[in-house]
Amino acid sequence: MDKQTVREAVWDALADRGEARFPFPPHGRIPNFAGASDACTRLTETAAWASATTVKANPDAPQLPVRRAAMRAGKTVYMAQPRLRDPKPFLRLDPDEVTDIDEATTVSGVSKHGVPVAPEAVPRIDLVVSGSVAVRTDGTRIGKGEGYSDLEWAVLRELDAVDDGTTVATTVHECQVVDSPESPIDDVDGLPGPDRHDVPMDLIVTPDRVVRPTGSAERPTGVDWDLLDEETLSEIPVLAERAPDEC
Repeated sequence: MDKQTVREAVWDALADRGEARFPFPPHGRIPNFAGASDACTRLTETAAWASATTVKANPDAPQLPVRRAAMRAGKTVYMAQPRLRDPKPFLRLDPDEVTDIDEATTVSGVSKHGVPVAPEAVPRIDLVVSGSVAVRTDGTRIGKGEGYSDLEWAVLRELDAVDDGTTVATTVHECQVVDSPESPIDDVDGLPGPDRHDVPMDLIVTPDRVVRPTGSAERPTGVDWDLLDEETLSEIPVLAERAPDEC
């Protein structure tokens, strides 16, 4: 079973069971789900949340409650610009500077209210919140397949803005936990393991529970240049600027 097969099974399950939420359809994206606000509430009850002052969050719909909760709690939020296409690819949302948190934390509003910053200007990140299509209880995450979340981690890891001490969490529906009883996948033994560039999760939060994985996968320590082709480098300025001469 490959990752795309897992994605399709999860997207279909969310749609068929009536658990998907706007935007529709859930396919081809980080899917929004019923109970996303409840999962956010569970995340806010963790020690990792309480101790975090800076949060990097993905821009997708199911994590909108997380972004809003972070800002209302006085945490500075960083979001990546689409496809890392700008030389300053991160947008800073400082709760002391933002007057409309509800608007600023949306995909359209962050471009208006967020301050573009280069990777070097991103401070130490305490908590990373990633969107997922599917996860395993050992911490393995499957995104929508474009790889930008892992690239963002890799760039920030090169600069020590994130490291092994940074907590990485995701909020998902229970059926997205592919080795749980609600999973649409029967062949758990056939599930794909992590690739070397994948960032494992420390917390998997559903509307009903918090899973703290005990998997042994190591975190990437920087950009894996061997996995990047010339087209990717040319489209992402922060990578083109930092690429070794042999790339």
